[in-house]
Amino acid sequence: MTSASLSKDERTDDAAPEPSRDRGPVVRRLADPNFWVDWAAPIGLVVLLVFFGIASSGFLAVGNLQAILAAAAIPMVLAVGQTFVIMTAGIDLSVASTMTFAAIILGKAVTGAPGLVWALVLAVVAGTVVGAVNGTVIAKGRIADFIVTLGALSAASGLALIVANGNPVTVIDTFLLKLSTTSFAGVLSYPVVIAVVVAVIAHLVLFHTRFGTHVLATGGSPEAAEATGIRIDRIKIAVYTISGLLAGVAAILLVARVGAAEPASNTTFLLNSVAGVVLGGVSLFGGRGSVFGPVAGALLLTVLTSGLTAMHVPEFYQPLAVGIVVVAAAFLSRTRR
Repeated sequence: MTSASLSKDERTDDAAPEPSRDRGPVVRRLADPNFWVDWAAPIGLVVLLVFFGIASSGFLAVGNLQAILAAAAIPMVLAVGQTFVIMTAGIDLSVASTMTFAAIILGKAVTGAPGLVWALVLAVVAGTVVGAVNGTVIAKGRIADFIVTLGALSAASGLALIVANGNPVTVIDTFLLKLSTTSFAGVLSYPVVIAVVVAVIAHLVLFHTRFGTHVLATGGSPEAAEATGIRIDRIKIAVYTISGLLAGVAAILLVARVGAAEPASNTTFLLNSVAGVVLGGVSLFGGRGSVFGPVAGALLLTVLTSGLTAMHVPEFYQPLAVGIVVVAAAFLSRTRR
């Protein structure tokens, strides 16, 4: 009887269902590697602000935060343009040189006959043309984007030097001066407002239009996208054109901020445009990501360099710090499923 009872109990125990291992939605979300990829930039931004706020008195002062945002406006705009390209699994190495070339065009036009309005238009057109040429050569010529945009980097830099005769172009204009020195509602400088507007428009285009759907499909699987009738060559031309256009917009912000157009290209802007996208969780293989993530990534890099400066870290250490952060972000992105 006892043996029979034990056997019955054992069978009952064996048949008993295992307790639920549901850890709850919050824990499951935190355990998802994609969560950390998508939120790496915002979380890292908060961590850096707290760290530098403790390590450097006055870092979190309103005036300093406004200055950081103003400095981040240009990298933000470039990162948005780079996002369109990387969403298609491409890369634009010419954004900084394109911006420099457009800035020289702007400077020459402002000081010449056309006047300010035409100068602004010419700057945007110059950037757009470079981007369109990049996209056309890549899409129609079937040449690797890395090679084409690397060549465009050199060509745009050369054109900037030729147009400027190798000398900086000083730009003295009341509108551009006010653009960089006045604030919207006394809080955000107008370059920051422009960067935010650009990001919002880009978000709407990428995630709420047919064109955006085609961009994501092209990056996710070009073969499948083409099989459904999407003209991926047109999409590629379009995204590089957008990148060039936004480089032209960034050129306007650069001239307004510096008061001059320097023909020597600043590679830091190129690094930050790509790094911001990587930090923002956009897949380098295309087809997945966001717009506001790269914007946060560009802001994070600006906070990092500003914080290191506030802590009196020598300037030549700053690229090392940025490089470490970018490599860490790239490693984290490999965990995306």
